[in-house]
Amino acid sequence: MVGVEDDVLTGLAGLGLLGRDERPELEPLGGGVSSEIWKVSTANGDLCVKRALARLKVAAVWEAPLERSHYEAEWMRVASAICPENVPELIAEDVDRHLVVMRFLPPSQYGLWKTMLRDGHTDPIFAAEVGRVLAAIHAATADDPGIAERFATDAAFHAIRLEPYLEATANKHADVADRLFALSATTAATRRCLVHGDVSPKNMLAGPKGPVILDAECAWFGDPAFDLGFVLNHLLLKCVWTPAAGQKFLACFAALSEAYLAGVAWEPAAALEARVAALLPGLMLARIDGKSPVEYITAETDRNRVRRFAIPLLKQPVERVADIAARWHKEIA
Repeated sequence: MVGVEDDVLTGLAGLGLLGRDERPELEPLGGGVSSEIWKVSTANGDLCVKRALARLKVAAVWEAPLERSHYEAEWMRVASAICPENVPELIAEDVDRHLVVMRFLPPSQYGLWKTMLRDGHTDPIFAAEVGRVLAAIHAATADDPGIAERFATDAAFHAIRLEPYLEATANKHADVADRLFALSATTAATRRCLVHGDVSPKNMLAGPKGPVILDAECAWFGDPAFDLGFVLNHLLLKCVWTPAAGQKFLACFAALSEAYLAGVAWEPAAALEARVAALLPGLMLARIDGKSPVEYITAETDRNRVRRFAIPLLKQPVERVADIAARWHKEIA
């Protein structure tokens, strides 16, 4: 039986990325729950090699199609043509082995945004740039039939985003179950732009030329409101993780949302914002009671705090994300 390391090295050799008899070590890198990631130092430079997992590393049973690796590579191809400084350099792809090979970005030059936020280091200018880049990718792909055909990943997006987040949470909250299933259905039916699907501080590097967006396994032609709501949700929840920086996180929330909404040209910005505002409390609750709860909110008092905040907003949605931030400001003050 071929081991993981042998299989990965065989794949790299087949892609022409290893010299004859070259056998570098695979250095595991920390990452999320959905993939194995390694640094591979070759004679021609350091590579980052990623391979998708069929079963994600969470407590709940959560399986996802391995083909998502190909769509991650495809997202990088499209997004790099739009915002080349903000996307990892794609070196190669082994479709059969579900390997995506990128240029390795050294941590000394590319800090992880999640780590920076954890330590209370906030920068609204950087947050605004995240919003600008995200809007630029959405705008450049809006209503493009070729992109829609290329990223017709509805089933995969349901399996790795809508079901484990919104629908699994609905099964734990009967009082808002109908609302959560409706949000899932609305999101699934809205097809406007190329969606990343996992815009999170853990997938964002602060590089010399601005943000670099990683981990596009969930790429889908669908509702851009999901991307904006997903990242804004993290900025709200970080207020529970690092309370002393709560006001700074809300400043980043405002900067990111305002920069993004200023770039919306494919539909009325108010209509998109209303979908984000409706979705945001569902995502907040999902990161407490869905299949992928955030690892940094563990105290039941804090978890209940999020529940008490999100559930009323699900029952009576607002239309502006600033209204949600203002209510959260009162909650955490």
